[in-house]
Amino acid sequence: MKLVVVGGDAAGMSAAMQVVRNTDNPEIVVLEKGEIYSYGQCGLPYVIGGGVSSTDDLIARDVETFREKYGIDARVNHEVNAVDSDLKVVYGVDGDGMNFEEKYDELVIASGASPVIPPWEGVDLAGVHVVKTIPDIEKIMEDVTAEVNKVTIIGSGYIGLEVAENFKQIGKDVRIISRSDYPGSMVDADMGALIGQEAEKHGVEITLNESVAHLEGEERIQKVVTDKNEYRTDLLIVATGVAPNTNFLTSTGMHTTKSGAIEINRFMETNVPHIYAAGDCAVQFHRIKERNDFIPLGTHANKQGRILGQVLSGQRRAFKGIVGTSILKFFDLTIGKTGLSEKEAKEENIPFETVSMQATHAAGYYSDEAPMSLKLFYQPDTKRLLGVQIIGPDGVDKRIDVMATALYNEMTTEDLLDLDLAYAPPYNSVWDPLQQAARRAK
Repeated sequence: MKLVVVGGDAAGMSAAMQVVRNTDNPEIVVLEKGEIYSYGQCGLPYVIGGGVSSTDDLIARDVETFREKYGIDARVNHEVNAVDSDLKVVYGVDGDGMNFEEKYDELVIASGASPVIPPWEGVDLAGVHVVKTIPDIEKIMEDVTAEVNKVTIIGSGYIGLEVAENFKQIGKDVRIISRSDYPGSMVDADMGALIGQEAEKHGVEITLNESVAHLEGEERIQKVVTDKNEYRTDLLIVATGVAPNTNFLTSTGMHTTKSGAIEINRFMETNVPHIYAAGDCAVQFHRIKERNDFIPLGTHANKQGRILGQVLSGQRRAFKGIVGTSILKFFDLTIGKTGLSEKEAKEENIPFETVSMQATHAAGYYSDEAPMSLKLFYQPDTKRLLGVQIIGPDGVDKRIDVMATALYNEMTTEDLLDLDLAYAPPYNSVWDPLQQAARRAK
């Protein structure tokens, strides 16, 4: 078997490594359009603030390791632009501008996703950046000179919030512009208000309900003009989401979603024989929605890639799916979410009730920290748990992971009460905050 992998990051290399470990002398060719393999994209914002001292720290394995230690033909600057699924050949252009073609027996598409950059006038000005790759963050760091004081971020999702915090930590004036009516697209409006309060507390200006019209500047960005106002800026970060890198597959007849994500089954198989997909270019099965969804996260990419590698090695193992878990740090708060939000539950026509409350992460008489805010979702008839959103200074990650496990196992509010969770005054109350919320379910 000759395996060709398009994309040298999380999903692609997880798949390749499983094949290396589980088959004898495999022939594996990886075609990566950039120059860097297997790095932690989620750590990129922290390079700005100094939490990560160097982009080198984000690289899990370099190209030479894959080549010399594992025998993978790992190529750089090889961008695939077409696939002939009848001839089983991929076509592309290398770093020297030369056309290449590569035959395959089995093909893995792990091409990831790219930042969505709206077609604003002025988007090509110097000082306009995205945050997706190591070269992206290196360009930003080169651009953050002493003359850069005002930083504007378009978008208040994960990347927007993390980048805002890190620019503030190095002393920049930061403004977030969002077309939404609250910051934090991962949570509901009532929880998003807490994010807004934290931003205000730390001097980050958040401008809501405004859409960017165009950008102004002579050679470098100087002004962001929205449908309501205009704002001077020295540097602009566009954090308006990502789109799957799948345009090169149009001639294959491969099934994709409206967003361009590749439709796959539980074994990462596409509808085209001998072609598989995983990671940010593909869908993920959502266990609560009971359908495919598109939530591009590194955790999903690594899991899908690992299982795909096992499938290619003859182990018919299925990807069990996701429950929509995410977490981020924003100054003194941790923002966690798993399962469905109000918006998602309504879109899926799933009836729900909520319990909103505040609780301390430790025993009330032990902790003097601000309480965490918690919002629990459940079905009113079956009491099946649907999700939770938690925002607070401490203890959020523990509860999110407990709830993610409960959702994976389709537990109810009563089941949650039966869990034997750790208790000691420095860590918890006799009843964990999740259990306290479950007790209040009608």
